Amino acid sequence: MDMNMDYMNEKAAFIAIVGRPNVGKSSILNRLIGTKLAIVSSKPQTTRTRIMGVWTENETQLVFIDTPGLIKPKNSLGDYMVKSVTQSVAGVDACLLVAEAGTKISKADEELVSRFKSLGLPAVLAINKIDMHEDKSILMEQIMELSQLYDFDAIVPVSAKDGNGMDILKEELKKLAQPGGHFFSEDTLTDQPERVIAAEIVREKILRFTDKEIPHGVAVVTESMKERGDLTEIDATIYCERDTHKGIIIGKGGAMLKKVGSKAREDMERFFGCKINLRLWVKVKEDWRQRPQVLASLGFDKKDFLD
Repeated sequence: MDMNMDYMNEKAAFIAIVGRPNVGKSSILNRLIGTKLAIVSSKPQTTRTRIMGVWTENETQLVFIDTPGLIKPKNSLGDYMVKSVTQSVAGVDACLLVAEAGTKISKADEELVSRFKSLGLPAVLAINKIDMHEDKSILMEQIMELSQLYDFDAIVPVSAKDGNGMDILKEELKKLAQPGGHFFSEDTLTDQPERVIAAEIVREKILRFTDKEIPHGVAVVTESMKERGDLTEIDATIYCERDTHKGIIIGKGGAMLKKVGSKAREDMERFFGCKINLRLWVKVKEDWRQRPQVLASLGFDKKDFLD
C-alpha cells in the first residue's frame, strides 16, 4: 500500500539541455546533478554523446539529456551531433535552453526555439555566465529580447561557474515534472555505461592540457574495465588524426600522456569510488571524423551516419 502511494506521489520529467556551442550546457548539467558527468572544456563541441544525468529529490526526478551544441555540420561527426540534438528535443517532456549572457540571438537559437514551438514543449531559459558582466542592463535587454522569441515557463540568470541562480533554476525545472513514477532508482546518476564515462574523463583532460594544440580530432575508447579486488583496471586507447597530434598527446619523454593519465585517474577514483589503475595508448586514425565506418568502430551509432 505504501509503495503504491509513493508511486502515485512521484513525478518525473525528461529534460533536454540545448543551446549554442560553448554556452555552458555541460557545466549547468554538472551543477544540477552535483557531480561531474559531462565534459567541461573552454573549447566548443566537447559533448558528443547524449550524456544523461539523473537528479532525484524526494518525490521528484529530473532526467537530463545533455546534447551537443547545434552546429552546421562540417563532417560525419558533425552530422551525428546535429542529429543528436534533433532526436533529443523530439523525445523529451521539456527543454532547458542555455544562452550566454550578453550575446545576441543567433540563427541556432531561433532554430531550437522553432523546435519547441512545433512540438509544443514547455521550456525554461537559463542565461549563463552572468558572473562575466557587471553591467546588468545588458542582461535585462537580453531577457526582453529572448522573452519575445518564446513563451518560456521561466527565465533564470545563472552562473554555472560560481553556482549563482542554480537553486532557482532547479526549482523552476522541478515544476516541469509530471505524475507517473520515477524511471531510475534514487542513487542513479547517469544511464551511460561506465566505460563511456571513463573515456569522456580521459578526453576532457586531453582537451584541457593540450589547449589549442589539439583540435577536436580526438576520440577515446575504453578497451577493457576489470575489477580485481579493491582495484579497477582500465585500458583506454586515444585516437587522433595526425602523427604530430600523437606526439603532442604523448609529450616529451611521455610527460603529457602521464599528466593526462594521472589527472584522469584522480577524477575516475572520485566518480567510481574505488582505486583505479589506468593504462593509456595513443593511435593514429587519419581523418576519422570524415569516415562513417571509423566513427561506428569508435562507438558512434552507425545508423546515424549510414541511413
